[in-house]
Amino acid sequence: LSNFVEWAAHSITQSSWAEAYYRQQRAKGCSYQATLRALAFKWIRIVYRCWKTSTVYDEKTYLLALTRRGSTLVEAPMEALSS
Repeated sequence: LSNFVEWAAHSITQSSWAEAYYRQQRAKGCSYQATLRALAFKWIRIVYRCWKTSTVYDEKTYLLALTRRGSTLVEAPMEALSS
């Protein structure tokens, strides 16, 4: 789990949805460590799904899925995702 927590911390600067999730959880009053653990859990679920379906993680695909679900983690307009 500690490797995923470290990965989650680094993903905040590389992934728009991870940063949005981090900010959302911190705004709710979650501690830094609790937020990273929660983000790591999200990454574990994503990686597990990729492994089970033999697919490569694609940020654009995940952002589109978040958009379809009406997630508040997606702030980028859809035009930016299609380019």
